[in-house]
Amino acid sequence: MPIESLIFTYVTFLLGVLAAVAILYERRRRRFEPEPTEDHLFRCRKCSYVYTDDPDVELSRCPQCGTSNEVVEF
Repeated sequence: MPIESLIFTYVTFLLGVLAAVAILYERRRRRFEPEPTEDHLFRCRKCSYVYTDDPDVELSRCPQCGTSNEVVEF
């Protein structure tokens, strides 16, 4: 077997193993990450408390002080 074929086979094998490890790592990472939530994020204007509420709510009362707050936009 010529040396070029051996080098090509070796490099191809190593790249295949590297791709397989990357795919397995990515699948495992996604399995353990928390699911993104659709809830809105709110920050109280009065006490600066940060909390979430349902996605269909535009104004939400702060659970600590009761002040109505609007959705925080990033």
